Amino acid sequence: MREVRIIPAIREFASGQGVDQLRPKRKVAGYARVSTDRDDQFTSYEAQVDYYTTMIKANADWQFVGIYTDEGISGTSTARREGFKQMIADALAGRIDLIVTKSVSRFARNTVDSLTTIRSLKESKVEVFFEKEGIWTFDSKGELLITIMSSLAQEESRSISENVKWGRRKRFADGQVTVPFNSFLGYDKGPEGNLVVNPDQARTVRYIYTLFLQGMSFNGIATRLTSEGIRTTSGNTRWHNTTIARILSNEKYKGDALLQKYYIPDFLTKKAVVNKGEVPQYYVQGSHEAIIAPEIFDLVQQEIANRRGFASPGRGDHLFSRRIRCGVCGSFYGPKTWHSNDQYRKVIWQCNNKHKTKGKPCPSPKFSEDEIKALYVKAVNKLVTDKDEIIRAFREIRDEVFSTADEEAQLAKLREERAEIVRMMEQLTTENASRVMDQDAYKVRFEQLSQRYVRGNDELAALDEAIRDRQYRRTKTELFIKELEKIDGLVTEFTDELWYSLADHAVVNSKEDVRFIFKNEMENIL
Repeated sequence: MREVRIIPAIREFASGQGVDQLRPKRKVAGYARVSTDRDDQFTSYEAQVDYYTTMIKANADWQFVGIYTDEGISGTSTARREGFKQMIADALAGRIDLIVTKSVSRFARNTVDSLTTIRSLKESKVEVFFEKEGIWTFDSKGELLITIMSSLAQEESRSISENVKWGRRKRFADGQVTVPFNSFLGYDKGPEGNLVVNPDQARTVRYIYTLFLQGMSFNGIATRLTSEGIRTTSGNTRWHNTTIARILSNEKYKGDALLQKYYIPDFLTKKAVVNKGEVPQYYVQGSHEAIIAPEIFDLVQQEIANRRGFASPGRGDHLFSRRIRCGVCGSFYGPKTWHSNDQYRKVIWQCNNKHKTKGKPCPSPKFSEDEIKALYVKAVNKLVTDKDEIIRAFREIRDEVFSTADEEAQLAKLREERAEIVRMMEQLTTENASRVMDQDAYKVRFEQLSQRYVRGNDELAALDEAIRDRQYRRTKTELFIKELEKIDGLVTEFTDELWYSLADHAVVNSKEDVRFIFKNEMENIL
């Protein structure tokens, strides 16, 4: 007959070693976290720190290591919780034996994060005590209870996230506009959370739009603002081209607001992604005071689109970059420095295909920068000579030539026709679902309606583009006329402002045939 005998554990110790020395004190740390920066939460945060500090120090078997904290940070992920991450690192390094915290939800609202962390700690013989639930992770029931509690906490976090999303979308649907005021140039937060124009910053916004319409690139504008010491919203004097691009394309500057440009698909990661139609968007027209006139904003958007079609190598910071075209091969002119290291240094502009290594080099002529400037002054003076006639003619014909009334009426008609096609498609689909129909006949009819819908959409897009183009040309010409009116008498010297305000581009056909095309689409041949 088999007999099982238990051999008790025996620990050897040196003579004279007391009972207290047999059981070394556990190194204990506390963890406290609140997920918002509200005053009531701050009070809770301080209370947690004070409570666990007193609790740990009062236990004779525990050695106080410290309190690790995270303030104003969500618990759905451990990724951004620096205090939590430092605590776990210290525990795995053997500096902590026991972690005491308020509850599972304070530790993590993500089941995967919670269990992964606890298992990693258990492997390193580090225990966690959740006071509210009374859970010790070394207990046999610990992991089961933690799994259940973490799942509940994760579901609570998901529910809160959905409520927050619903609240945001309700505000969007009501047309309530919010922006990150600390980093949004041009507006301050009003008494009711609305957008109120900041006069000083608004001048900078208008300056940016003016420089762009004068022909400067994003990078050129950033360089200009930096050199002039103009400050950003954060107080820096260094500007970046990406900042300029965002300012020039943000509809809020014309008093409108497109809401829900981004959304958060996963409440655990909280990573915002661009909304490409996955969730509704809301466009609020006239939601607040504009800094940029709507027609000027629309002009800038058209100009941005136009410039994309004429991209050229290089950064495009020079005032002639992408503005001088070769009439022989269609390429752009670019600068080349001669005698860069001596007293004869000068900048020559020539076709970018002038010295290409493959194929036949372009025979177009080259010009010094001074020659181009002199030719431009001559062209402007020809324009000034006819200044009064140009202004009078524009005022006489602008309402007729640039009118979009007929196109807008046609656009409204096309939209009504498209809505009717959609109604017919829906009716046909409903009929097919409610009674027996010949499926071949159904498919033929549905395809016919689909083709009509596609053709209508194409016509709408073309007509809408034609309207925008005419409005763009009108606004561009009106700005040109305003600048022309400012010129008093013949021009005696070239200036950057003179070039930016009047010229669209130049075309070089030969040494004797240089044409300057102005922003009103007039062409002066020299």
